[in-house]
Amino acid sequence: MYNEDTELLFPLRVLPYLRDLRGPLWQNLVSRLEAADVSLVDQVAFTLLMVRLNNCLTCNADSFRGMRGCTQCARTTIRRYRGQDKELMEQFEHCRAEVKAFLLEQAKSV
Repeated sequence: MYNEDTELLFPLRVLPYLRDLRGPLWQNLVSRLEAADVSLVDQVAFTLLMVRLNNCLTCNADSFRGMRGCTQCARTTIRRYRGQDKELMEQFEHCRAEVKAFLLEQAKSV
């Protein structure tokens, strides 16, 4: 039995279900990412953050997480995160810097 909510990597369509799970810093970040004018860098950085937090690379359709689906997995991960919202923001900014550095490196090699 396969869950239609299960994807290979964290899907941004899950964002609305994550907004109210943490404090104002987290809520502002999620709201910013839902805006129509959000940058691709921010979208990719948030996806990278969630892939790392959720451990998406080890998930498969037959795993417990895979059977529950991405929405439930992400909600559980964010709800159970033991650090402060500030730490999540720092991790997001670190992922953002990684994405920018990668894109810059790719632009140089072209």
